[in-house]
Amino acid sequence: MEHPYVPRDLQLPGYVPVSLSQSTILTVYGLSSLLVVSLVWFLSGRSRNISKLDRLLMCWWAFTGLTHIILEGYFAFSPEFYKDKTGFYLAEVWKEYSKGDSRYAGRDSAIVAVEGMTSVLEGPPCLLAVYAIAKGKGYSYILQFAISLGQLYGTFVYFITAYLEGDNFSASPFYYYAYYVLANSFWLLIPSLIAIRCWKKISSAVQSQSQKKNKIR
Repeated sequence: MEHPYVPRDLQLPGYVPVSLSQSTILTVYGLSSLLVVSLVWFLSGRSRNISKLDRLLMCWWAFTGLTHIILEGYFAFSPEFYKDKTGFYLAEVWKEYSKGDSRYAGRDSAIVAVEGMTSVLEGPPCLLAVYAIAKGKGYSYILQFAISLGQLYGTFVYFITAYLEGDNFSASPFYYYAYYVLANSFWLLIPSLIAIRCWKKISSAVQSQSQKKNKIR
């Protein structure tokens, strides 16, 4: 079966075309994400001690954590998803997304490595960040800072390796900008903002502690 990906000579023996429509795939993902965000927002609102900004951060960490674990985890550990004949949703997601970046269908080693590490090393800590913010844990800011740096590192590697390899993996300009550029830009913008905020919070706390020690002396 001929595949829709670029480069056209990409070898995908046993390829099975996407059975779900693009609108169905995006709608399911959007509604699932909305459900998670809404649930976290509602539950976090029951506590008067959590600010609206922290509640938004909890929503982000829950969303991105489950995305890392479920979506990216499935990709990393399902090398032949493009052969799926059952219409399994997660396989369909990656068949569709590969139109924007065929390195996924082609199992590019850099992509597999980045996604595998992201799902295992960043997914669970994202969910821990939800708990840390909710309970006001002292390690909350350093945890969020560390995860954000990891996300930024993974996203930069993702874009840089594509550039070094010719940046010609999208089936059309639409898929290039909608899937490859737009969908991934959120993991550059939001982690950057969180990292800056956490850096300021940590620096302020350290400075305050130093001033207290100097006064004692």
